[in-house]
Amino acid sequence: MKLLCATDGSRPSEKAVAYAVDIAKKLNAHLTFLTVTTVSAERASKTYFWDEEILAAGDAMIHQELSAAAAMAKQAGLDDVRCVTAVGRDIAEAIVAYAETNRFDQIIAGSSGRTGAARLLLGSVAGAVVSKAHCPVTIVR
Repeated sequence: MKLLCATDGSRPSEKAVAYAVDIAKKLNAHLTFLTVTTVSAERASKTYFWDEEILAAGDAMIHQELSAAAAMAKQAGLDDVRCVTAVGRDIAEAIVAYAETNRFDQIIAGSSGRTGAARLLLGSVAGAVVSKAHCPVTIVR
């Protein structure tokens, strides 16, 4: 079984990482942590606001998010773990596309649980992943 856990370093995604590690251990499953960046170096270099320091800071943040997830998995005794980054303007679409292309059996993601007006204004990555995914999705709150 192949599990994909989307993470962005937020508190809800930390909960999703913990859940994914627990499930992967119970099922003896392959686990991949995925973070999505909306700005690639190539795209940023074509803009007026391109700044090498800003890109480096973004890369450092992504590395920190994935390293924290990998450390949690290692501490739980998991060996079959990967960390990857996808690029896409639409985060939910990037998660779903990566899962489908790489034939994952399940996607795990966190959600802050916004409702009402906050959800209408901010949207919901988790909700979009659920509606677009080709496989089961577990949302952790």
